[in-house]
Amino acid sequence: MPLADDLVGRSYPPTAPYDVTAVKVREFNAATGGDSGGGDEPAIPPTFPIVLAFDAMNAFLAAEGIELSRIVHGDQRFRYDRPVRLGDRLTATLTVASVRTVAGNDIIGTSSAVVDDEGRAVCTATATLVHRPGAGTGTDEQGSAA
Repeated sequence: MPLADDLVGRSYPPTAPYDVTAVKVREFNAATGGDSGGGDEPAIPPTFPIVLAFDAMNAFLAAEGIELSRIVHGDQRFRYDRPVRLGDRLTATLTVASVRTVAGNDIIGTSSAVVDDEGRAVCTATATLVHRPGAGTGTDEQGSAA
């Protein structure tokens, strides 16, 4: 069964606050093959807010009872209001921007507003998620009509 259209416009609670520290940036850079930097202030890559966006996406999936194993990540973009800085304390709030069904798959557009501890915008992370239906949804594991 396709996801309900009434998800569009729905927002989910913000993520737990995330402190941007040199250690966390170095861990991210090491995991992604980025510049770990030898100084006190490592380079913060433009994809760093995915840490928060992923937490927000997981909370959305849990709230809607959608299994992560049924999601294919189709697209990810970041639009910055200002750079992420060491010392920032950030949260992300996900809103469902669109839902449509194509060939039995739900195409979900999300937008996660990343803000600092004073509520000022840092960036917006948008993503396209493809939800593959499974057992009990009227399609078999390959997405063919049952």
